[in-house]
Amino acid sequence: MIKIYHNPRCKKSRDGLGVVENSGEEFEVVKYLENVPTKEELRQILGCLAITPEMLVRKNESIWKEKYKGKLLSDEDILDAMIAYPKLIERPIIIKGDQAVIGRPTERIQEILKK
Repeated sequence: MIKIYHNPRCKKSRDGLGVVENSGEEFEVVKYLENVPTKEELRQILGCLAITPEMLVRKNESIWKEKYKGKLLSDEDILDAMIAYPKLIERPIIIKGDQAVIGRPTERIQEILKK
């Protein structure tokens, strides 16, 4: 089953959800601003994406610029920031099995749907 971490207020995330809906595959939607992932869930997502915590951060968000930009942060610090401010998490994230993609651009979602 596919899992999509989704923010309904984000156009790219809504577009990504549309791609998943049109795939015909079974899926689960996680509105991650309401159901904030735990640190362990974030670690699992990062493992599926094969990226570092910093690579999952939306660095153009004002909260990042105000509180974190330019600071020496550990991976744990960054995970804590994403939990405290889930708006910092890139979106949409589509997971299928043990693999995942960030659906920006939405064409990347096809990579995971074909597997």
